[in-house]
Amino acid sequence: MRRLLALTVALVLLSVTWLRSEVPKPDNRPLLQLTALALVPGCCRIGPLKLVGAWQLQSRHGAFGGYSALLRIAPGRLLAFSDRGYLLEFSEPGSPQRQPQFGATLSDREALKVNRDVESATQDPATGRIWLALEGRNALARHRAKLSREAFQLMPEWQNWPQNSGPEAMVRLADGRFMVVCECRTTWFGGNLHPGFVYSGDPIANPAGQAFTMAGIPGFRPTDVAQLPDGRVLILARRLTWPVPARFAIKVLIADPAEIKPGGIWQAHELADLADPWPIDNYEGLAIERMADGKLIGWIVSDENGAVSQRALLLKVEIDEAALPPKQKAPGSTGRP
Repeated sequence: MRRLLALTVALVLLSVTWLRSEVPKPDNRPLLQLTALALVPGCCRIGPLKLVGAWQLQSRHGAFGGYSALLRIAPGRLLAFSDRGYLLEFSEPGSPQRQPQFGATLSDREALKVNRDVESATQDPATGRIWLALEGRNALARHRAKLSREAFQLMPEWQNWPQNSGPEAMVRLADGRFMVVCECRTTWFGGNLHPGFVYSGDPIANPAGQAFTMAGIPGFRPTDVAQLPDGRVLILARRLTWPVPARFAIKVLIADPAEIKPGGIWQAHELADLADPWPIDNYEGLAIERMADGKLIGWIVSDENGAVSQRALLLKVEIDEAALPPKQKAPGSTGRP
């Protein structure tokens, strides 16, 4: 009886935790509400990162939610992609407001989750082209600036990555190279080691990637990556700390792509441990933007998984470049693998 009672309680708690929000009546008008969260002035600074704003995103649109990737596509304009293959283009808080745009990355006939689970995105600022990495199929899609699909490729070197923890972090570097890191681990016991590939250019056109291993923080998995002006990258990392209800720990790491060597270990270092009073949720998307006033801003978005115990949050984080750790030049490094 004790075991039966314990099992019953566990099942009830799990059902409550991962319970999907009640589906409201359809309302597919392009409406998006950003509600500012109350922050104590000066409450949230960790090393070079200072939280200057936080908002909860809400909408009754059927394409809303589940955001796993984030791009800054124009001054004052952000573009988020979801693990259901939908997209949301919206104005940054504090910038001139324009109507949000909801859309899909695939046509309805292809709308199986395995075909549209976007987990990471990156863009070529010169052409506007956008690359989307799809978990499940471990594939890469290239889209034109207006988001019509241009090319699609199953990536052979990603096919051994688990379906539910694939190409979670991807970035097109300023020198034209692409870097992709798997959320998965290299081995069952490799808690801080994650396989990755670096490509000389567009991975669809240049599929011969060079493998490396990212060494992160034990227990934390990379969820997104974005490049700093000095060439290094910030890596968003997440750990599920408690499943009932879902609770997460979030860290921000820093690493230098110039230190990547084929077949080698690429070390990422902890930059900040985001914790209370920071609002914490399942953060999966990161974008970095140079503002008109010269400040460097990081935008972070969370995937609420459609669960009643989670929220779709947007954070605005000021990055103090002078407080970043100094760059380390590896002996004999050329800056390219």
